[in-house]
Amino acid sequence: MQTDSTDICERLCNKSIREISLLLNILRLTVSGSITKWKQLGTTATQPRSGRSQKMTERGQHMLKRTLHISHQLSAESLAKDLQTSCGLQISTTTVHREFHGMGFHG
Repeated sequence: MQTDSTDICERLCNKSIREISLLLNILRLTVSGSITKWKQLGTTATQPRSGRSQKMTERGQHMLKRTLHISHQLSAESLAKDLQTSCGLQISTTTVHREFHGMGFHG
């Protein structure tokens, strides 16, 4: 017996969204969205996001913040070089500026 999503979809195709919602005990909006996604993509799995992933990891952000607290008068360029030597991250000064702004540091 098949128990994948296509089998479940075939069994529930003759029911209304409201009936499926009551049967599965989930919201009608969720059922409607899942059915729409199934019809458009052929799957209900999460699709990969568009865009580039972030360059700075959480560890890099933590190191940047710690370095800033230790010596808060360093330039963004020297902080970027320091991170390159300590973490091995190849980041630009613009990325350092962006991360500081994201952390709430300005100036």
